[in-house]
Amino acid sequence: MNETARYALIVLFSSAVGLIAVLASRLTERVKIPVPLLVLVGAALAVRAVPAVQQPSERTVERVLTIALVLVLFNGGMHIGPARFRAAAGPILSVGVLGTALTAAGAALMLHYACGIGWFASVLVATAVAPTDPAVVFSVLGKREISGRSSTILEGESGANDPVGISLMASLIAAGGLSAAGFASVGTRFVLQMAIGGAVGVIGGRLLLVFMRRVALPSEGLYPLRTLASALMLYGIATLAHGSGFLAVFVAGIVIGDARAPYKPEIKRFHAALAGLAEIVAFTVLGLTVDLRVLAHANVWIPGLVLGVGLTALIRPLAVSACLVRAQLERNERAFILFAGLKGAVPILLGEFLRVAHIAEAERLYGIVVVVVVFSVLVQGSSVPGVARLLRLPMRTVETQPWEIGVRLADEPHGVHRFTVASGSAAQGCTVEGLGDQVGDIWVSIVVRTTGLVPVRGDTELQAGDEVVVLADPELHDTLADLFGPS
Repeated sequence: MNETARYALIVLFSSAVGLIAVLASRLTERVKIPVPLLVLVGAALAVRAVPAVQQPSERTVERVLTIALVLVLFNGGMHIGPARFRAAAGPILSVGVLGTALTAAGAALMLHYACGIGWFASVLVATAVAPTDPAVVFSVLGKREISGRSSTILEGESGANDPVGISLMASLIAAGGLSAAGFASVGTRFVLQMAIGGAVGVIGGRLLLVFMRRVALPSEGLYPLRTLASALMLYGIATLAHGSGFLAVFVAGIVIGDARAPYKPEIKRFHAALAGLAEIVAFTVLGLTVDLRVLAHANVWIPGLVLGVGLTALIRPLAVSACLVRAQLERNERAFILFAGLKGAVPILLGEFLRVAHIAEAERLYGIVVVVVVFSVLVQGSSVPGVARLLRLPMRTVETQPWEIGVRLADEPHGVHRFTVASGSAAQGCTVEGLGDQVGDIWVSIVVRTTGLVPVRGDTELQAGDEVVVLADPELHDTLADLFGPS
C-alpha cells in the first residue's frame, strides 16, 4: 500500500469514527454508555484488528490532545460565563484546586499501601486520575439538564482541576522524584503557573472582548475563526511565559461568556461544535495508544480496579465533602457532586505524559490510568441518571430547537434585555401589562414558550420557563433581573 492510499485509509477511518460517534449520541440516550467510551474502545480494537491503522507517536498524541483540550476548556469557560461563575466561585475554586490535591493524596496512599506501588509512581498515577470531566456526566443525562448550582460546580471544577492536574504532573516529572527540595520546586512552579495563567486569561479575555466588539470583519464566517485563533494565542502566550496555558483559555472563556458581541450566538455554536469534535478526536487518538495486552496483566487491571472503586466510594467523597463544608447546597446537590466526579480524556493525557517522559514502568502506569478511566466512565457514568433520579435532583428536559427567528442590526442595540421566567419569580403568573405597571416604561416584544411563540398582548400571562425579550432603559436591567429571577 503506497503512502497516498495509507493516508486515504486514515482519513476514511477518522471520518467514519466521527460519524459513528455523532450517531452514537442517540444510542447513549438508551443504553447510558457515554460516547467517549465507545470511541475509546473502538479505536483500541481497530489498532489491533486493522494493520493499516498504526499507533501514533507519543509527541503526536501529546500535541493533538493539547489542542483538543484548549478547545474544550475555552468552550467550557464560555458556557459558564462570569455570572454563573460568581454564583459558585467559592465551591469551584475549593473543589477544583484543594479537592484535586486531596484526591491525589488519597489515591497515592491507596496505590502505595493497597497495591504495593512505589511512592513516586503512586503520586504520578494519583495526579493523573485526580482531574474530572463533566462532559461525560452530561452526555449520559442526554436531554435532561440539572438545575441549581451543582451543574455549575461540576463544570467549573473540571475547568479548574484540568490545568491544576496538568501543572502538577509537569512539575512532578521535572522534579524527578519525591524529596523536600522536590516538593518545594513543585509548589513554587505550580503557584507560578496558576498565577501567570490566571492573569493571562483575565487580561487576554478582556482584550479579546474589546477586539470582538470594536474590530469589524468583512465576513460573518470570520468572527468565530477570530476567537479560535485568539484562544490558541492565549494558550501560547501563557505557556511561553511559564504559566498554565490551559487555565488561561478557560478563564478567558469565562470572561467573554456572557458579554454581548457581534455574532455572539454564532461564535458560541461554533465553539460548542468544535469542542464536541475535539472530544471525539481526543478519545480516538487515546484509544489508538491503548495496548489491550498490557491492560490484561493482573498488575495493571487489579490496581486500576481497586483505585477506581476507591476513588468512587471513598477518596473523592471524603476529599470533596471537606471542600464543600461551607457551601450552601441542598443535601441532594452535595451528594450528586460527591458521586459525579467522572474521569475523561485528561487523566489519559497525563498518563501519556509519563510515557513521553520515559518514567520507569510507564506502560504499566499508563495502563492503570486507562483502567481507572474506563471503570469511571462505564460504571459511574452509566449510574449517573439513576443516581440523579434517586436523589430527586431538579432537572428539566431540554428539547432541540432547530428553528430560529431573529433580526440583524448594523449597530449594537441598547436597552434590549432577554430573560427566562424563573419558577417562583415575581414575573411568573404576571401579565405583560402588569409588568409595565411594576417597572415602568417597557415593551415586551417576544415571548417564547415550549409550545412556540406566544402572541404578546396586555393580558398575556407569563409562565415559568418562558423566554422574554424586553425593550427598556438599560438602567432597568437589575430591576428586571430581580423581577424575572427566583425569589
